[in-house]
Amino acid sequence: MQQFDTVRALRWTGTTLELLDQRRLPHERVVLKCTRAQNVAEAIRDMVVRGAPAIGVAAAFGVVLAAQHATDVARIRIEIQKLAESRPTAVNLFWALERMGKVLDAGGDAVRLEQEALSIETEDIAANRRMGELGATLIEPGLAVLTHCNTGSLATAGYGTALGVIRSAYAQQRITQVFADETRPWLQGARLTAWELQQDGIPVTLQCEGAAASLLRTGQVGWVIVGADRITANGDTANKIGTYGLAILARHHGVKFMVVAPSSTFDLSLAHGNLIPIETRPMSEITSLAGVPIAPAGVAAWNPSFDVTPADLIDAIVTERGVIEQPTADAVRALLA
Repeated sequence: MQQFDTVRALRWTGTTLELLDQRRLPHERVVLKCTRAQNVAEAIRDMVVRGAPAIGVAAAFGVVLAAQHATDVARIRIEIQKLAESRPTAVNLFWALERMGKVLDAGGDAVRLEQEALSIETEDIAANRRMGELGATLIEPGLAVLTHCNTGSLATAGYGTALGVIRSAYAQQRITQVFADETRPWLQGARLTAWELQQDGIPVTLQCEGAAASLLRTGQVGWVIVGADRITANGDTANKIGTYGLAILARHHGVKFMVVAPSSTFDLSLAHGNLIPIETRPMSEITSLAGVPIAPAGVAAWNPSFDVTPADLIDAIVTERGVIEQPTADAVRALLA
């Protein structure tokens, strides 16, 4: 399946974290070179790199950069805190920083921290390939799938979560077509998912989110497949804004709904989705597009980055440890025990 896996969002050189600037895609392929932890924190905050697993991997290398330049452990911890504050919803960020922090607590130096960050990167790609295999087996051949936002190699260390399943299913000739929501306001579906699938020769058709109900009504789509930024103990799932509505539409039209995420995305400290902190981003992202105003001057806008899909609207959560069908708190506990 290597022919369907050619894109990478980040690259570590040993002294620099190179990030493919996802704000510039698909028209420009620009690489941002981060030599300091602060550069990485800013890149995460400003959406140069996005997608929960990719944010976690990038943050891990940010810690390495902090260790390479810091004069004491206290300074590294300050940089770790800045990385943690870059975005609030994606739990993979905090999981990766906690893992790096444990190495630091054990007396690990920059070399040992680099080894841990490389392990996080390698493990993420392996987990994505495993999820791709597991998720593909759930898809009955002959129908299309619909996805929302970007969950592929651009959102991970490589291969992708929901797009990883789609890659595997396409390689096995289980799906005929991928439909992708454009994903306002950052247009990750239009700019990133459509571009990424084109790079790998996977047929993709772009649509506005508002077309989803009409598409599902046609019977062309067998599964809606999405990623996740945080999953609570009962299986409630935070993902890009618009996912919740898509789950409701899927249930109404008898279309299956799949969430694909590594086990690091689970936050068992939260009992249910109402406890997930939801990032609200600037109003200007709604009222303008690429810096050009598209709304009346002074109008207010509400811009949550994520919404929460209740577990009872999810048919399957696919992780590298296995699949949870009809997720419940007991099923989540059993898988992660």
